[in-house]
Amino acid sequence: MEFRLLGTVSVETLTGPLPLGPAKRRSLLAALLLSPNTPVTVGRLTDSLWDDEPPLHARSVIQGHVSRLRTLLVGADAEAYGVELATVGDAYVLRLPETLLDSQRFEELLMLAREQRSPADTVLMLKEALSLWQGPALSGALTGPPLRAAAHSLEESRLATVEHLARTYGALGEHHRAAALLAAETAAHPLRESLAAALMLALYRVGRQSEALDRFHRTRRLLADELGVDPGPGLADAYALILRGEPGPAEPGDGGVPEPVSATGPRPGAAPTAVPDPAVPDPAAPVRNTDPHPSPAPAARSGNTAALTAVDDAATDLLPRAPRGFHGRGPELAALTRAAAGEAPVCLVTGPAGVGKTALALQWAHRSPALFPDGRLFADLRGFSEAGEAALIDVLREFLLALGVAPRRVPESVQAAAALFRSLTDRRRLLVILDNARDSATVRPLLPGGSDCVTLVTSRHRLEGLIASDAARPVPLDTLEPHDGTALFAGVLGEERVHAEPVAARRLAELCGGLPLALRVTAARLAGRPRWTLAALADELADERSRLAYLDVDDTGVAAALRLTVQHLPPEAVHQFARLGHHPGGHFDPYTAAALAGTDPVTATAALERLAAAHLVTETAPGHWVLHDLVRLYARGLDPAAASEALARVLDHYIATALVVADTAEPGGEPCFVLPDDYRRPSAVRDFADRTAAMRWLAAERDDLALAAVAARAAGLDDRAWRIILLQWPQVVWRARDSWSPLLELALDSARAGKDAYAEARVLTLLGWVLTEEGRTGEAAALLERSPLLARQADDPLGEATALINLAVVQAELGELDTAQEGCAQAVELARTEGDRHTEMLALQHLSRMQLTAGRPEDALESARTALDLGPEHEEVARRTLLLAVSGEARVALGEEDEGIRLLDRAATEAERAGYDEGAVRALGPLLRVTARADHRRRHEEALRRLSGEG
Repeated sequence: MEFRLLGTVSVETLTGPLPLGPAKRRSLLAALLLSPNTPVTVGRLTDSLWDDEPPLHARSVIQGHVSRLRTLLVGADAEAYGVELATVGDAYVLRLPETLLDSQRFEELLMLAREQRSPADTVLMLKEALSLWQGPALSGALTGPPLRAAAHSLEESRLATVEHLARTYGALGEHHRAAALLAAETAAHPLRESLAAALMLALYRVGRQSEALDRFHRTRRLLADELGVDPGPGLADAYALILRGEPGPAEPGDGGVPEPVSATGPRPGAAPTAVPDPAVPDPAAPVRNTDPHPSPAPAARSGNTAALTAVDDAATDLLPRAPRGFHGRGPELAALTRAAAGEAPVCLVTGPAGVGKTALALQWAHRSPALFPDGRLFADLRGFSEAGEAALIDVLREFLLALGVAPRRVPESVQAAAALFRSLTDRRRLLVILDNARDSATVRPLLPGGSDCVTLVTSRHRLEGLIASDAARPVPLDTLEPHDGTALFAGVLGEERVHAEPVAARRLAELCGGLPLALRVTAARLAGRPRWTLAALADELADERSRLAYLDVDDTGVAAALRLTVQHLPPEAVHQFARLGHHPGGHFDPYTAAALAGTDPVTATAALERLAAAHLVTETAPGHWVLHDLVRLYARGLDPAAASEALARVLDHYIATALVVADTAEPGGEPCFVLPDDYRRPSAVRDFADRTAAMRWLAAERDDLALAAVAARAAGLDDRAWRIILLQWPQVVWRARDSWSPLLELALDSARAGKDAYAEARVLTLLGWVLTEEGRTGEAAALLERSPLLARQADDPLGEATALINLAVVQAELGELDTAQEGCAQAVELARTEGDRHTEMLALQHLSRMQLTAGRPEDALESARTALDLGPEHEEVARRTLLLAVSGEARVALGEEDEGIRLLDRAATEAERAGYDEGAVRALGPLLRVTARADHRRRHEEALRRLSGEG
């Protein structure tokens, strides 16, 4: 087993490379391999996988890729090599012997080269080190900042090694080898002056002085044009040496070996040293204190109320006490400090029920007592209370009394009381906390009038009206990370109890979804039961059916908090919310929401906006929402009787959408199946502008489609399960090696459960083809031998044709070329009889490839030409490129080399433009072979560059 970073990120095994799948999974593997045997945090992995702002569900995406990567490694018997992908706290570590990693072997060979006394031995070590490189470092991975930095560091190390090898060649007097080595690298890195200078000297020492001088002038012009700079000292010195005709250093016979050059830059994956950011204020630092003449302190008052507190002459802290066991929230506290730095700022802390908005507000207020010498006021507006909202006049009366107004002078109307409050606060420095506000209209009369006053509002709603009218600065509050959740447990239960079960503590934090209210209820339940273990409670919470019940204690709990939020929603939003609880997937758009609720996308969008404003759903991207796990469980319990109907509707929505996707991605293709008898078409089905948009939907919905199929199978809706899976065939064909086998095996189980020969034949055909692409030829042959017969029994001639094609591909790989060609020819006739040009084109494509392999280029060219005539120019991108490639190879075999090169180049270009990597490689391979002749040197170099770029 070998792990590769020096080229395409890959894992090589005795049976071939592991099918790593999408670029993000390669990025995750690269990030782990750059720090082998070292835990890599989820935060660093997030930075590596996303170049821009990561999605809210980034952690789930990472967990999914880790799970699939772990499955691949287990399937490859990685443990036998000492390889393990493990979870360590909030991080992952890939444990492996570093001899299995090509970048580590590269560094070891460089170290050995530096220790050699003989230049000849140094050359051997350096050449072996460079032979490990198969292309640009970290190819095939996404380029988040850490990966870009690592790739740059690795490339710098490689270039330094090239320069070291060139100097060693010079010490041996083999300047012609140095020149050949440096010429290729200089072409790839024309602005690297050290390479250009070394090449100039090597050319000069083999008698090619004019070429050396020409290299200098070309580099000088390029530096001026691209960077606006003159040549540096190294390049200028080399030029002067050549002009003077001096031999220069490292001439043959001088007996010296060049000083080895170490790799430039930090070790890939090394963590940078943390440097404090002076632009981020300390959350505990004063916001401002510029007034040299502070206003008098408010008059002392007697009495005490539940709604309001204020400070006296001694600035006594009469706010509600600071929350105990408060953990984390450093960024949010800093955001509050920044938001409070303007003139008369209104800070708006928003978030779902139980996320800790009040705790954050009080924590910030208690951290900053010196900021508000004139008082700190607090009112619970009870916007989400079963007792109803606090009356505005009552809140204003308490505020005015706290500011020293005599009871008989407090106005009776809200308008007059609000005006007096603004007047009294005009020259004061106050903090006003308005907790649990339901709407903007309630807040506005309670805003102080002073430019030095700060108002802090908390709400479960976004209060966009307050943002519009008073420039309120939102500070959204999300759930806690697992390490903060376990710290909260430790604060309540004691560190010893948590440290005794660290894995169970983290699991509990994850089951609580990072929601502070759920975490505190869980901690309270454990604190009252000292004999309970954390693991036992985690097992109880793992059962979704009873999780919410365990997260309620006395009059406090997640369900109670959510109920207070939901009771203020209009009926249509409650209906939509309840149906979302039955969604089998992780995210939804207006079409999915409409299908679940039995409405239309416009109505669903309006309901989702209301739910998002109440922080019951979270919009992760325009038009895409998610539910917190605990919120989903609560929503599911609102209307449990609707579960089966909602599931059936969303399954039919997925089938309808996927049919449109297949028709858009592969127009002209025959539908995979007839629709079920009880199929209900959604009120509206999404449309797709082009193939790119359709394929993007399939990729984005892959996980949710899989979850929908699993839910359908569990509910006994087998006729939906296999259809949802089979409809993903355009993505399966496009990314064949992306671990589709388990999902297709589920489809096969569903088809067999329904005793549906038609379905079984169709699934077997696609599964067999995927197994063929994965290199599991024997398994594929065993499955595909049954598929044509089943299709014939089901009276499905087109299914039989496709099955014959896929079986023929396997037979060809097993060396049964004559049988394979007969099967393809039979498939052509079946498709032609049915008038299906799409399937006929597919059969001819494979037949032409087999004829070419059998040494029949004329027949191959004729089959390919017939197939190309069947499809319009803009259709069948993948198929067209493969047919063009076969045509090109056939032309070359017939001696028509120029035409063959033209067709191969066209095939590669079309595949590259469409993002069809496999097609580009298949065209560039033969193009590279035919252009290797001297009369096609330019085309050969271009093909080599493009093939290298494909990895």
